[in-house]
Amino acid sequence: MVRSPGPTLTRFPAGFHEDDQLRSQFVRSLILQQLDEVAPSPTELPNIPKVLVRFWDDAQRVPADVRECLRSWDVLREAGFEIVTYDDVSAAAYIAETFGPQQVAAFARCHHPAMRSDYFRLCYVSACGGFYVDADDVMTEGLWSLLYDDDRLKLQPLCYDVPSGMMVRTQELWNPDLLEAGRIFYVNNNPLVAPAGHPVLRRALDRATAALLKAINPRDIQSTTGPGNFTAALAAHARELACAGLPRDFELLKSWDLVAETRWELSYRADERNWRNIDWN
Repeated sequence: MVRSPGPTLTRFPAGFHEDDQLRSQFVRSLILQQLDEVAPSPTELPNIPKVLVRFWDDAQRVPADVRECLRSWDVLREAGFEIVTYDDVSAAAYIAETFGPQQVAAFARCHHPAMRSDYFRLCYVSACGGFYVDADDVMTEGLWSLLYDDDRLKLQPLCYDVPSGMMVRTQELWNPDLLEAGRIFYVNNNPLVAPAGHPVLRRALDRATAALLKAINPRDIQSTTGPGNFTAALAAHARELACAGLPRDFELLKSWDLVAETRWELSYRADERNWRNIDWN
C-alpha cells in the first residue's frame, strides 16, 4: 500500500524548518515517503548542464592528495563534461559578475575555506546549474548517469547517531524500521546536481546570505552555509510542495556511493584547513 505524502508533510507547522528537531523529523519523513514513490520516467534531454564544478581555496597550493581526487573525475570529459575548479579569487570574481553587492559582501564574510566553498556552490549551481562535488571526493563506479535521468535536484541524505558519534550507514538510512531516537536526519550539500534556477538552491543562497550579513562574527559553518542551511531550505520547499499538492522536484540519492565517495585520509584534514579543527578561543 502506498502511503499518502500530503498529511505526513503538511502536519509540520509553517516555520518548522528553523527548529532542529522538527527539521530532522521532516527529513526522516521525506526518506520514508520516497520508498513508496514511483520514480518519474527518464527525461530524454535533461536540462542539467554537463558541467562538473569544484572548489579549492588556493589554486597554486592544491595538496598532491587532493589533486589525485580531482584527477579521478577527468574521465567525465570523454562523456562531454566541462570540468572547472574555482578558488578564492575566481569564485569572488564569478560572484561579483553574476550577483549583486549583498552576495559579494556575504562571500567576503566567509572566514574559512569550507564556508567559502559552501557559499560559492550555492551561487554557481543556482545561477548556472550543473554538478558540484567536493574536492575530496573521488569517483568510484562512475555511474554519473544516475544523476542525469531527469531535471530534479539530486541530494545525498545523511543520518548522524548522537550516542555513538558516528554516521549511520547509507543502507540503514533507507530501512523503514530504523530507530529515530538519538539520531539527526539531514541532507548534505555535496553533491549538488540541478538545473539553473532551482528554488531550493535560490532559497538556500538567500538564507545563507542573510545569515552572513546579519551575524557579527559568523562562526557556525554547518548552520550558516553548510548542510544545516541547505536542509532548512529543502524542508521549507518540500512542505510548500506538499501543501500545494505538487510532485517533488528533488530526489534523495540512494546510491551516491556508486558515483563517488569521500577520501578521508587526506593531509589537510590534520590542520586548520579542516574546519573541524578550528579553535574559536
